[in-house]
Amino acid sequence: MLEKGQNWELFGYDVRHLGRYWTAAWRDVLWAHDSPVRMRLDEVVSVSSGAQTLCYQGGAACAGSLDSQCKAVLLPDQLVLCKQIRVPLQAESELGSLLELEVKASSPFAAVDTRWGWSVVGRDESHIRVALAIVSASATMAFLGREHASHDSLAQEVWVDVDGVIVVLQGFGEGLRERRYRRRLLHCAALVAVIAVLLLAMAGVSALFKGAELQRLEQMSTATTSRAAEASRLKSVLAVATQTIDAANEVVALYPNPHAELARLTRLLGDEASISSFSMTGPQMRLRGRAGDAALVMEELTDEPGYLEVQAPQAISRVADGQEQFYLDIRVGEGAPK
Repeated sequence: MLEKGQNWELFGYDVRHLGRYWTAAWRDVLWAHDSPVRMRLDEVVSVSSGAQTLCYQGGAACAGSLDSQCKAVLLPDQLVLCKQIRVPLQAESELGSLLELEVKASSPFAAVDTRWGWSVVGRDESHIRVALAIVSASATMAFLGREHASHDSLAQEVWVDVDGVIVVLQGFGEGLRERRYRRRLLHCAALVAVIAVLLLAMAGVSALFKGAELQRLEQMSTATTSRAAEASRLKSVLAVATQTIDAANEVVALYPNPHAELARLTRLLGDEASISSFSMTGPQMRLRGRAGDAALVMEELTDEPGYLEVQAPQAISRVADGQEQFYLDIRVGEGAPK
């Protein structure tokens, strides 16, 4: 039997919290440590670890200027309590609240003395791996005063390296970088808005010109339609005449004048052969005749350029008086005499 809450689930997500999932998705796109937007727009931070100073942007090392306005100090491991947590993927929208509860349950320090931060290490189909770092604010400030001569908690950020993943501790000087990043986001959003307005304006102007052109074309179409009435009537008459001519041409092509072909056959065969039967349909002729040498007759007709094909549908047979009877099918070419 299903529970009542399961009626609101779709692919493992509670559809009643779609707005929260939407907000979390946009927060990850713009503010997550591994966000591609943040990697490009975030400030360059000069990070001091005591032995050396490196530049980072978006949590990754880069070749920036060490004189960056945003500075950070990398805490040594002995001052940090680190742990990795697996969180179900469906709880990603509540990740901040879950980690806050975990900090309260795991921190050995007083609540007012606890500072913490987190970063996503990886994710799979069902879980998110999060690196959580917890420090003592008083111990951190003592370290900053001793090693970096800094007694202002807001003068610099405090970072922690958890197995190669940078974790930014909250409650120190990260506010400066957040404000500068927010201004850059607003600046980019304003540019995108201006570009969108310009594109809309261009589309609007183009639509106005197209509307005017369409109106002009409609007027031209109306005038052309009125002028083409007589042309349409004449075209109909011409079409009827063309159909009549085509029908006449078909009749001529189907029943050509056989006299020209008979004259040509008379010229080609001479007195050595005679034709007893002749029929012609279109370009096809069928002959039956007699000759002293029927094979020679077929060869002469085959050599005629005006005949495309000469075939004997029946074998040559010998008849009386030493004559040979032949049957020939001839296909006349287009250049046949008329």
